[in-house]
Amino acid sequence: MCGRLTIDGLALADRVSAQIGAPYHPQTNLDLRPTEPVTVIGLIKDQLASINSTWGIKPNWSKSLLINAQAETVREKKTFANAFAHHRCVVPCSGWYEWRDEGGKRKQKYLFSRADEQPLYMAGILFLDDATSQLVTLTASPTEQCAAYHSRMPLLIEPTDLDFWLHSEPPMLTPLLSHPYLKGLSINPS
Repeated sequence: MCGRLTIDGLALADRVSAQIGAPYHPQTNLDLRPTEPVTVIGLIKDQLASINSTWGIKPNWSKSLLINAQAETVREKKTFANAFAHHRCVVPCSGWYEWRDEGGKRKQKYLFSRADEQPLYMAGILFLDDATSQLVTLTASPTEQCAAYHSRMPLLIEPTDLDFWLHSEPPMLTPLLSHPYLKGLSINPS
């Protein structure tokens, strides 16, 4: 679920910079996969900033890379609670991909994006140390439109809620965690 993103750096840079009021210069990657670098928006010394990160964490106890956390339990899960409390971010992207079995030998790939080509802001949490930044994106129960393609979807933050998402205390974020934002979603075979 939500294991591939598309980032059109040229289209996103100006739009995201204008919406957040801070410089944003992502690298274009039209098929971004876990373990690859991605530029996110987070807080550094309480100021909005672009942060170069890598998608996924590999805790000592896990046999596999963790790229997503469920929004419903992110505050309570030991692995994610500290990052959620102190290092929330958003991943500006052009869209994400899902695959659906349609009865053939190959699954059909679908691109989920905004019909008006505006950025999507996926909720995420960062795991920071002195040398690295690693990202885990948050997922939520799907809207009716997305449920036909997958049992989960990214937790999307509305542009008007970005400041609230990044600056609020965790208990205040409950409404955002349970209602994924999706206005004008476009779903197209890719």
